Amino acid sequence: MARPKHESTYIIGIDEVGRGALAGPVTVAAVAITVNPKPKIRNPKPRVKLRDSKKLTPRQREIWFQWIKEHSNILKNVGMFFTTASVSPKVIDRINISNAANLAATRALLKLLNNNAIALLLSKKQKIKVFLDGGLYLNVKTLMASGYWPNPKTITKGDEKIPAITLASIVAKVSRDRLMKKLHGKCPQYDFINNVGYGTKKHLRTIKKYGRLPIHRKSFRIK
Repeated sequence: MARPKHESTYIIGIDEVGRGALAGPVTVAAVAITVNPKPKIRNPKPRVKLRDSKKLTPRQREIWFQWIKEHSNILKNVGMFFTTASVSPKVIDRINISNAANLAATRALLKLLNNNAIALLLSKKQKIKVFLDGGLYLNVKTLMASGYWPNPKTITKGDEKIPAITLASIVAKVSRDRLMKKLHGKCPQYDFINNVGYGTKKHLRTIKKYGRLPIHRKSFRIK
């Protein structure tokens, strides 16, 4: 495995999914890619243009997610690493969804920075820039207490502007969707395999008929 050059610069993109769902966690992904040397992010096969996860079909997201996994840790090709972190409905109810998303973002970044390869870069004073999609913010005090000194920037529509955030949006979406679909077998009437926790008409009717599950967010109003 080739080692990154001393002058390598990494960009970390952070994005979340599940903010508006009625059930399930909020999930955040952090993806690090090199920008010096320039990353070789090529469309996977079958060809799918890199776009924000909301603009991709489930199949297209899975193609990109598989590509991301295959290229992670191969420094000579891309120099990519990723992590995810989730915050449960119980915690969301206690601290509200915005704080929960920011907590998940902070946890995801800490997990990424603790990656052996990233830690090596930090020890060599190599440059790492952190960008978050609009609405997400890091708990800088928590990061500083852990020995990190980031200078994060929150970018409006960052998932359309910064490839690392775009990749993070895909990782977060696929990871959370897979988690929610696993619940379908236990409670198929809630249709998590299709709604992944969001408030579809069928999901709302089921909640009114059978009530909420522990996985539902009690602080969220159901009309």
